Amino acid sequence: MALLPEKEEKKVEYLELIYDLIFVYIIGRNNSLLHNIENGFVAAPVFLAYVLCGLAIIQIWCFSTFYTNMYGKNSLRDHLFMFVNMYLLYYLGEGMRLHRENDGAQYHIAWALILLNIAVQYAAVYRQAEDAAEKKTVRGLFFALAGEAALILIAIPVFAYTGVQLAGVAILFGILATCLLSGNTRGDRVDFMHLSERAMLYVVFTFGEMIIAIASYFEGGLTVSSIYFSGMCFLIVVGLFLCYELLYDRIIDREKKTAGMGYMLLHIFLIFGMNNLTTALEFMRDEEVRLLPKTVLLVSSFLLLFGCMFLLLLFAKPEMKYCRKTALPAALASVGFAVLMFVFRTAMYANIFISVLYVFTVFFLLRAFSRQNEKSL
Repeated sequence: MALLPEKEEKKVEYLELIYDLIFVYIIGRNNSLLHNIENGFVAAPVFLAYVLCGLAIIQIWCFSTFYTNMYGKNSLRDHLFMFVNMYLLYYLGEGMRLHRENDGAQYHIAWALILLNIAVQYAAVYRQAEDAAEKKTVRGLFFALAGEAALILIAIPVFAYTGVQLAGVAILFGILATCLLSGNTRGDRVDFMHLSERAMLYVVFTFGEMIIAIASYFEGGLTVSSIYFSGMCFLIVVGLFLCYELLYDRIIDREKKTAGMGYMLLHIFLIFGMNNLTTALEFMRDEEVRLLPKTVLLVSSFLLLFGCMFLLLLFAKPEMKYCRKTALPAALASVGFAVLMFVFRTAMYANIFISVLYVFTVFFLLRAFSRQNEKSL
């Protein structure tokens, strides 16, 4: 019996890297919303805008990545559609401002046009679908994107006349509609190796934003305090990087046959947690920000980030069994971390040390999980 030829691995193209770079700018624009401090913390409407903008940005990236993964050919048409989205993303980024009436409409219009641009790409490949199942997938993704774009445009007059914000509804619709309307997106259509590499690159760009943000810890010269806090903060970033590196290089089964939607959904919230943590680390050095809310932001960001990392173990290599030996210690470490952070919230020397300890505890738990394969050989 003749063997079928192996599917050629899809490479990340130069254009995709350029496209991803625009999101570095957008992430920075979104994080700047949290620098509007009033009465010791970010006002609730501003924080809500930050959350919704952050999720919308990562969702746009996911939609683009899925299309490129399944149907992208690095063609002239792909270049044109991607450059149009990059252009519109600048308008979306400029729309992330406060106290200007026109920015809200500009932001929503740019957001809707970006989604419609991706929807048109799916419409263009509909005739190329090989069978009824694939046609259902393409048709479902088209209606999911177009439906979310319609909700976003409707949100403009609704907010103008009622003050009710529908952006969260649109984002939720996009997530649910993508899962429900696209049918069973086949594993043989999705190149999981390419998809996981794109997700990794986005995480790396997000680390870049974090590295820039912690520069404030190195202010103050060569004093004992400055060296201690800068060293501890640097160790936090190093530990986070090692955790994700271990996941990507040694644990995730990048040859897995999967539609990848769960993997990308987890990365939406993982990257969102990283963005929150970047701001939280900046806030810990800012005396203008009240202690309790910035501690809550820091702790919740760590828990969201590591919660997503441990859920990614569901995509581990077949020989690496997800079990209580990994999950229980991680849960106990997380509870202990949260309790200690609030107990020592006024002792800055202690709580940053606790943060470092927690990060490297997670790293060694992941390392132990990854070594299960070696022990079984």
